[in-house]
Amino acid sequence: MKTFDRTTLTEAEMEWHFNPRVTFPNHVEYMRTRAETNARVLEKLERLPNLRYGPNPLETLDIYPSKGGLSPVLVYIHGGYWRAGYKEDWTFVAEPLIECGATVVVLNYDLCPTVSLDELVSEIRRAIIWIYQNVKQYGGNPSKMYVSGSSAGGHLCAMMLAEDWSKHGAPRNLLKGATLITGIYDINPVIDISVNADIKLNKYSARRNSPMFLTPLMTGPILAAVGGKESEGWKQQTHDYVSMCRKNDIKCDFMELPDEDHFSLGSILGDPGSPLVRATLQQMGLM
Repeated sequence: MKTFDRTTLTEAEMEWHFNPRVTFPNHVEYMRTRAETNARVLEKLERLPNLRYGPNPLETLDIYPSKGGLSPVLVYIHGGYWRAGYKEDWTFVAEPLIECGATVVVLNYDLCPTVSLDELVSEIRRAIIWIYQNVKQYGGNPSKMYVSGSSAGGHLCAMMLAEDWSKHGAPRNLLKGATLITGIYDINPVIDISVNADIKLNKYSARRNSPMFLTPLMTGPILAAVGGKESEGWKQQTHDYVSMCRKNDIKCDFMELPDEDHFSLGSILGDPGSPLVRATLQQMGLM
């Protein structure tokens, strides 16, 4: 892939390449379809809702326990450019994973501009530690924890991969694998688009919260996926992150799904036959 140069873009072009709601104005259709799927899934699945992992208002999570015994745990982190979305919007991701023997945890977190991105990242860190310390009582195996997230959720997952968990009383290799879906890994472009009115990044906060500059410390496999219909600027983010990992001898596979866009990638997480679900299950040793 030819390296994408964002320094030549106009303001409108930056918005198109790095604001998916501008790139794909039909995103509302996906939201409506997901809401219908969530309603159906909520009627079927056992859910342990609104367990609190931290002091801030939205520091809660839902656990969808497996149907078997002690099971691998998938922690799902939703997207929304750090300023939108709730865990209830993503219930559907649990269904195909539970059917294959996983315990699924879907996170809430406080949103910008109510909190800074620094604080938001701290919330996710607290959530991972809480899950490690408590998930066993809900049927999950704390020694087999995996993370997955889409868009801003992919970014937050990647931030967790660079965390030294031994500083928090957990094993350094706490996370055993990750599926990063259409994430943003160098967040400096956000400074120059409209969403920064809410995120309020500057060059310093963008740098310290960019996984592109934070080598993963985990030893497990990483899958970084992107849609073939996405903008070249957004796709370059995934290519660059994969290259960074490989240069540092981190196992990181790249997947481009040619028929998918930024929002359809999230929607297929409820499909047991989708490449993303199958790859996640393979990481967890469940297929």
